[in-house]
This record gives sequence, structure tokens and C-alpha cells, in this order.
Amino acid sequence: MSAREWRVALPRGAEPPVGVFVNGVRQEHGRDYEIDGRDLVFNRPLEKERLNFWRWTAIFFALFGTYNKNDSVDVQYEIGGRSTVATGLEIRGPEG
Repeated sequence: MSAREWRVALPRGAEPPVGVFVNGVRQEHGRDYEIDGRDLVFNRPLEKERLNFWRWTAIFFALFGTYNKNDSVDVQYEIGGRSTVATGLEIRGPEG
């Protein structure tokens, strides 16, 4: 993995061609992402907010009006002749 890659594993059963969306916006293969084995590879930063107890509590009680970056990667694919969408897939950043 290069130092500037963010990876998302394809869902089980998903085979190219697939539709890839980041925050609801369709991504273009070759421009926005590449496919490496079973991974989608992005060269731009993607982040998934990690909610610890204190962050969750602050959100629950509306203590803070700010939001951290929370990208969502969704994949649309066909399996068994039916269209399926996997949402909120796990993002692995350059740090592992």
C-alpha cells in the first residue's frame, strides 16, 4: 500500500463492474478510484469518524454544533441477477 492510499474492500460477491459512491456522489473508475484485487483504492483522503463514549455523549446531548468529517463509501453491484447496495463500507487509511 502506498503512503497516500485509502482502501475499501469490495463486499463479498461484488465483481466489477460496480457503481461506487462517496457521500452519495458517483465516482468514476480510473479517475476517482482504481481496483486492486478486492480493494477499491482512492488517492484522496477519506475519513470515517470514530465515535468514542464522550463524542457519542456530546452528540446525544447536542453539546457541540460541529461535525467531524465522516465519509461514506457505498458500492452498487449485481449478485444473482439482482441489484444490491452495500453502504457505509469500512475505510482503511494509509496508517493501516
